[in-house]
Amino acid sequence: MRIVLPSCILRPWDEADAPVIAPHADDPGVASRLRDGFPHPYTVDDARAFIARARATDPPTIFAIEVEGGAAGSIGFHVGRDVERQSAEVGYWLGRRYWGRGIATEALRALADHAFAAHGLLRLFAVPFADNPASARVLEKAGFVREGTMRRSAVKAGRVLDQWLYARTDLDGQG
Repeated sequence: MRIVLPSCILRPWDEADAPVIAPHADDPGVASRLRDGFPHPYTVDDARAFIARARATDPPTIFAIEVEGGAAGSIGFHVGRDVERQSAEVGYWLGRRYWGRGIATEALRALADHAFAAHGLLRLFAVPFADNPASARVLEKAGFVREGTMRRSAVKAGRVLDQWLYARTDLDGQG
């Protein structure tokens, strides 16, 4: 998959992306908004390992967000199992220097459209920390609806946090 958008390109990860993406990922402001599986500090070796995992997904569900000719972030989805097999959790992050430019929103809209069309999904959801209004705004601008608050549902850096539950279905936006 390769989707060319006005502000970015969504494309498969390449091994050559590791040294380019590592400095963006090594930002504590990025890591603080993601799950603990996202290492900090973030090294080129961490990037290589992530890219290898992303490239091993079949069909591909994790993509580079390319901006200005280089990898600037990541976006993807993880399909559920059993009765949730037509639902998927989305996740994304973008290097700090690209924040506030609408890139994440544009990438998320495109990823959602792709996931529904190519994977037969019925529902996409995300659970940003409730103290991350910027991510919530990205989701809302991409057509996701806040369904509720998951109280005391996460622990990050020793802090107990609420998460918001956002979702978009295959029927949203269809009159």
